[in-house]
Amino acid sequence: MKPRGTTRTLALAAVAALALALSACTPGSEAPAPSAPAAGTAVEKDVTKMGEQTLTVWDQEVRGGQNEQMTKLNAAFEAKYPNVKIKRNSQSFEDLGKTLRLALSGTDAPDVVQANNGRNTMGAFVKAGQLLPLDDWAAAYGWTERYPASVLKYSQYSADGTTFGSGSVYGLPQVGEVVGVFYSKKKLESLGLEVPADWAGFESAITTAKDKGETPLLLGNIEKWPAGHVFGPLQGAKVEAGQIEKLGFGNAGASWTTPENEAAAAALADWNAKGYFNQGVNGTEYDAAWQKLAKGEGVFLMGGSWMAADLADAMGEDVGFFAPAAPAEAGAHTTGGTGLPFTVTAKTKNPDLAAAYIDFITNDEAMAVLAETGNLPVVNTQKYAPASGVLKDVYTAFEAVTTDGVLLPYLDYATPTMGETLGDSLQGLLDGRIDAKAFTEAMEADYAGFTQGK
Repeated sequence: MKPRGTTRTLALAAVAALALALSACTPGSEAPAPSAPAAGTAVEKDVTKMGEQTLTVWDQEVRGGQNEQMTKLNAAFEAKYPNVKIKRNSQSFEDLGKTLRLALSGTDAPDVVQANNGRNTMGAFVKAGQLLPLDDWAAAYGWTERYPASVLKYSQYSADGTTFGSGSVYGLPQVGEVVGVFYSKKKLESLGLEVPADWAGFESAITTAKDKGETPLLLGNIEKWPAGHVFGPLQGAKVEAGQIEKLGFGNAGASWTTPENEAAAAALADWNAKGYFNQGVNGTEYDAAWQKLAKGEGVFLMGGSWMAADLADAMGEDVGFFAPAAPAEAGAHTTGGTGLPFTVTAKTKNPDLAAAYIDFITNDEAMAVLAETGNLPVVNTQKYAPASGVLKDVYTAFEAVTTDGVLLPYLDYATPTMGETLGDSLQGLLDGRIDAKAFTEAMEADYAGFTQGK
């Protein structure tokens, strides 16, 4: 599981324990099925022809560069289209999760909302008919050309909400995410190590660091979800990507109880048993782990790109980032995804305006604004990469994974309860309460129970 919403930019640290907060947002099924424009009805792209309009937008871009980029883009939209007034309601991710269900089922729903990609939010809203499929606007604006398929799949569902990762487009994200490895350049140099080029090299470097008396890996897992950012890339190195996608998206046709998944779980448990992690990972807070790296107390920290800004502030040029390829001749297969997509609610009175707004805040000029405000643009990422530093590493890694490798879904996307199942099971695996076989069986019970019951 991952801290969605707060991780959607590089400008802030992650916020924990979101699955429970989001479980309260599952909508009812009383809403009528949404529809695109009627057959033969052209999409209106000229906002100036829409008359005086107020567009209500709910977002969770409340911190630092998140808020800055939205403020700039909204002002630019209003300047370009003086006939439109944007009524912005910006809430914390947790608050948005708690209020969105009621808003979408009420009589005064916003026009545009950010909705978490996962099944317990976007998937549930799609199933309830509370979001519009955006395929007609995607065709009109060329969104399928703008966004790589590897990224767009994170906003796609079948009309009944049962299939995730394909089907209609229900929203567009602004920012990207990739899970990789942060490291101290000074520590690698002192150990005589190069930046690992692939997964085998990374595992060798971990062993070397331990043999030379260092703590190879830092992890704070008291919040339960952070271990998923270690297991996900490890699984990606050992399990076929197509199988992980089915498991992560909660689509039928895969199984957790395979030798490959068990090997990945066993490897994680083995790392902890060998002392590769700091002591007491399940009792260490997430922020405390990256702060240890900043203080020179470890060598590697596996985590998401959203941590880069804080680590850069604390470590300057000493911090680097990479996503090890697995196998060596291929791109990295690692966990990642997108920011919360901007969606159009089924109750909007002007879907053309809502779609025009989403197009505006995700176009090429918007990506430049995102980069200027410390965010990771989800498309044309490398174009906006800084000249140096850890942010350059992150931009480069995301571009490489989305073009040459595989961006694997966060595993808690799979089912409404998978975040809790994954978090509890990884804690049990790390502290020895369960073994690799029991871990895969617990994951399979949740996954199979959901996919077979759909």
